[in-house]
Amino acid sequence: MSDLRRGRSALLLGLLLSCAVARGAGPVDVFQFDSAEQEARYQALVAEFRCPKCLNTNLAGSDAPIAEDLRRTVYRLLTRDGLSDKEIRAFMQERYGDFVLYDPPFRPGTWLLWLGPPAFLLVGLLVLWRLLRQPPREPLSSDEAARLQQILAEEGAAGPSGSGPGGTQP
Repeated sequence: MSDLRRGRSALLLGLLLSCAVARGAGPVDVFQFDSAEQEARYQALVAEFRCPKCLNTNLAGSDAPIAEDLRRTVYRLLTRDGLSDKEIRAFMQERYGDFVLYDPPFRPGTWLLWLGPPAFLLVGLLVLWRLLRQPPREPLSSDEAARLQQILAEEGAAGPSGSGPGGTQP
C-alpha cells in the first residue's frame, strides 16, 4: 500500500515538474513559412521587438497574450503582406511607439535615453578626478590636537545628548 502511495506521489511530482519545465520553455507558435529565409527573418524580427506587457522580454520569449497577437501580426505582415523588415519595424513603431524597439531612434524625444548614461558616467568621472586631485591634508599641530582633545573631553562630560550629566533636556 505504501508503495502505491509512493508511486502516485512520484507520478504527481513528475507531472508537476514537467509542467513547470514546459511553462519555462517559452511560447511555441506553429507557423508555415514559404522558405527558411522567411522563417529566419520572422525569428529575427520577433527577437528584436519588446513585449509591451513584459517590459524587458522580447516577443519571442513572452507568453503574454499581447505578445502572441504581435507575433501573429509580424507573421501576417511578413508572409501575407510581403513587407520588408524595415516596413515591419516602421509599422510596429508607428502602432506601439518607441517602446517596442530595444534601440529607439535618436531624436529629441529620446535624447535623455541616449545621452543620460554617458552624461552620468562623465559626471561621476569628474567627481572622482576632483576627489583624487585634492592635496593631502596637513596633520594637526600639537596645539590643535590638544584643543581637540579638550573639546572632546568637555563633550564627553556633558553626556550623550549634550544636555548635562543626566542626558535629559531641561
